[in-house]
Amino acid sequence: MMDPYLIVLADDHMMFRQGVRRILEEISAFRVTGEVKDGLELLRLLQAAPPHLVILDISMPNLRGIEATREIKRSHPDMKVLILTMHKDKEYLYHALGAGADGYILKEDADDELVAAIESIRKGNVYISSLLSSQVSQLIVQSSRSTSPTAEDLSKTEPLSNREREVLKLIAEAKSNKEIADLLCISIRTVQHHRSNIMKKLDIKKSTDLVKYAIRKGYVSISL
Repeated sequence: MMDPYLIVLADDHMMFRQGVRRILEEISAFRVTGEVKDGLELLRLLQAAPPHLVILDISMPNLRGIEATREIKRSHPDMKVLILTMHKDKEYLYHALGAGADGYILKEDADDELVAAIESIRKGNVYISSLLSSQVSQLIVQSSRSTSPTAEDLSKTEPLSNREREVLKLIAEAKSNKEIADLLCISIRTVQHHRSNIMKKLDIKKSTDLVKYAIRKGYVSISL
């Protein structure tokens, strides 16, 4: 039997924390080990009893969620962070990913997506709320059509093959290995092989850093 997956909740609304806790306590594999109402209190708790995952809001007193995420990743690089927020503005999403967040879901989607998000993050994926993910995907397509560099330009500056760039774009869109395999008509093992090669070529160890690289290279460079 696997050890429970330890989770800390950080949100300044006690009623909302209790609602999230009830959802998580229905899953025997999860255990909520602490609750806090602000960012500084969160950092103190993590020093004393580090969990596997922190679920936090962006709008918190004393230290906001994105700044707290950055501090968590600096002090606990292996700890996972899931942003659970009401903010639908994609600018918040990109700032969160840039700070190192492993997932970003909307509070209105928590009932339907919270458990799936945690399971995905636990497997090393980046999870984005379905509403935002579909919007981001559409904007990536529009951006790539209007600003895509030529193949010759890419070959000079980009160490990845065409297929690896396709895989990277889909990773940045928060697609799972199975979804990428289905979209590209390849096996899941081949997707995993491409992902491994991409990370090796770019000297990247984490999926969140792959997303940041994709943003930096323009795959999700969108005017907000």
